[in-house]
Amino acid sequence: MKFLSRFYIGIIFFILYAPILVVMLFSFNASGSLSEFTGFSLYWYKDLFRNGEALQALKNSLILAVTSSLAATALGTLAAFAIARTKSRRKQKLMEGVANIPMMNPDIVTGVSMMLLFVGVGAMLRMDDTLGFWTMLLAHTTFNLPYVILSVLPKFRQMDKSLTEAALDLGCTPAQTFLRVELPSILPGVVSGLMMGFTLSLDDFVISHFVSSPDFKTLPLYIYNQTAHEVKFSMYALCTLMIVTILLLLIAVNLAGSMGEGRRKGKGRALQKGGLAP
Repeated sequence: MKFLSRFYIGIIFFILYAPILVVMLFSFNASGSLSEFTGFSLYWYKDLFRNGEALQALKNSLILAVTSSLAATALGTLAAFAIARTKSRRKQKLMEGVANIPMMNPDIVTGVSMMLLFVGVGAMLRMDDTLGFWTMLLAHTTFNLPYVILSVLPKFRQMDKSLTEAALDLGCTPAQTFLRVELPSILPGVVSGLMMGFTLSLDDFVISHFVSSPDFKTLPLYIYNQTAHEVKFSMYALCTLMIVTILLLLIAVNLAGSMGEGRRKGKGRALQKGGLAP
């Protein structure tokens, strides 16, 4: 049974990671062929950095992912705080259900709905160029919000409420209590929500396709347009760089979670000793 369980897990991991490994391997293929690997080369990485359009699309994607994930994290953390502080369990469940609706919707429904909303508002305001960076930013922030709330809300519920009460009793204001006691406790959830929002925004295609404009093209849209022709191996190099970046972000999230847990325990010990100053 132990052998079968390990074999099953191995098959699952192979199915998950074999396509990624193939992309990474052939990004170093000198011949630019998928039929055989002729030798190790960095030519396609050099070709990538000579492609101005691809680099501009990557820059647009990074700007959009960073700004939308930061905005969604700030709004989602405040929303999770409000939900956790709601005394009625029925209202909590209602607000959680409403917050989760965008996450359950098919992306194409969300994309079409947002496109119609933005175009309608633009028509009422008599704007010629409605779609662009700002509509994509609003759309990405919106679909990132439920994931941030889902990451942060459990941390609020797991937090020891006596720590907040002790901080208030020792003279801290509500704002000081949130920044010095509650925020360090929920920090792993905040960082996880931020990283999740960043990765979701970075690789989103469907919603971006409906709310974008030719003036602002993200990397997934650029790669999709490339599929109309023969896909260059420089795209494999680009995908490899993105995979490595996401891997580094995951390592950073795990380290931040460990550090946040250590700070939370240290804060709890300090409060128990009465060492928190207002």
